Amino acid sequence: MSSTPETPASSAPLQPEDLTGFFRRAERPDRRTHKIGTEHEKFGVFVADGEYRPVHYEAHVLAVMQGFMAQFGWRPGGERGNDGALISLERDGASITLEPGGQFELSGKPLADVHLTCQEFTQHQRELHAVSQELGIAWLASGFHPFATREEIHWMPKPRYAVMRAYLPTRGQRGLDMMLRTCTVQANFDFASEQQAGTRLRLAMGVSALTTALFANSPYKEGEDRGFASLRSDNWTDVDAARCGLLPWAFEAQFSYERYADWALEVPMFFIRRQGRYIPLHVPFREYMATGYVDPDGVRHAATLGDWELHLSTLFPEIRLKPYLEVRGCDSVRQNILCALPALWKGLLYDDDAGEAAWELVADLDFGERLALWAECRQAALSSPRVRALCQRLLAIAREGLDRADIRDHRGRTEAFFLDSLEALVAAGTSPADVARAQLGPRPGRDVEGRRAFVRAFHFAGAGLEET
Repeated sequence: MSSTPETPASSAPLQPEDLTGFFRRAERPDRRTHKIGTEHEKFGVFVADGEYRPVHYEAHVLAVMQGFMAQFGWRPGGERGNDGALISLERDGASITLEPGGQFELSGKPLADVHLTCQEFTQHQRELHAVSQELGIAWLASGFHPFATREEIHWMPKPRYAVMRAYLPTRGQRGLDMMLRTCTVQANFDFASEQQAGTRLRLAMGVSALTTALFANSPYKEGEDRGFASLRSDNWTDVDAARCGLLPWAFEAQFSYERYADWALEVPMFFIRRQGRYIPLHVPFREYMATGYVDPDGVRHAATLGDWELHLSTLFPEIRLKPYLEVRGCDSVRQNILCALPALWKGLLYDDDAGEAAWELVADLDFGERLALWAECRQAALSSPRVRALCQRLLAIAREGLDRADIRDHRGRTEAFFLDSLEALVAAGTSPADVARAQLGPRPGRDVEGRRAFVRAFHFAGAGLEET
């Protein structure tokens, strides 16, 4: 789950043209300026006491953030949490934020190519490792927390989470699990025009199930294999149907910003933000825009541009339209295939021939068949012969797109190099979830030995590998 904006919301009155102007202002007509931004989340586990416990804010997460500032030049972000708590960091166009259960997220700077993106995330992994190893903290890359119960996860001191914590259980059964026990890797891409935004949205929505299979990395819940390659993806099916999942209208031939705005207007809101406070408000945005809102203190609020931008950031479809296109369907993974995610999507989205070829893989499916493919990908992943064959073709198409771009590193490799490790998994019919299963078995358990095994299997950075 990506965080809602950390910067103050605009107080400008909302005008009808603002509903689509938010997207039009983001257009980058010169395709040579299109960039890539990548986001990666991981779970924290305190290992120094030998108990392998989920991290606390005060004792662990705050210390890591302070270490980033002291050792690597990060500075506090624009928003503070409860009682002035430090909840975000910034440096050179990148940010670090905290998800509800202490998941540590790097939102990378928009960069020109995947080589630069991978350098950025390699540097982040090294910085996180250096700071966290000293503090006895391990960071795990998995789509769903492999051993912790919901009650064992500690909430971060961000006021918006109190509103979401109260509201989401009224919409589905697993909203709190989404907040506390899921992690993802995402990537963001630009668009030149309304037409291109629609083409890329349809393509990404169409093949997102396949990317869920490729990066499926969450078979375990509370110490046991639950029969899904991606429990994170399955969890999202029971969070809030109004704001999550695949969007049927995205597959229609004619796209417009108005159509996306019309959908967003009907989704109930989480909150509005005034003077740093998050005020609960759960009516459809269309109703709020028409009538305003009188809060419990008797203050009337009219819809602002900032309210609209904030609302758009609290919608969670598999592919989201913001000032960029955000692909959201993948589990958090370790460093060995992390850079394959932005590479894969760049090869598909930033090359027209590749995009057309990828769309043909799924073009003939009706919406029911799209949902069935998504379910097959989250449960079976690459153990399904059909899914494996589609993923092999998808990777080949992305490789062709990246090779045509011909952006090379200092060793002469194109960005297609980053697909090598992922292609090896597909050739073996093995998702990251299957790699973990082979190492851990069906029931590692929740005792100390089981937790230690999970830390080793999903380790991304920090302490926890000293005995291996």
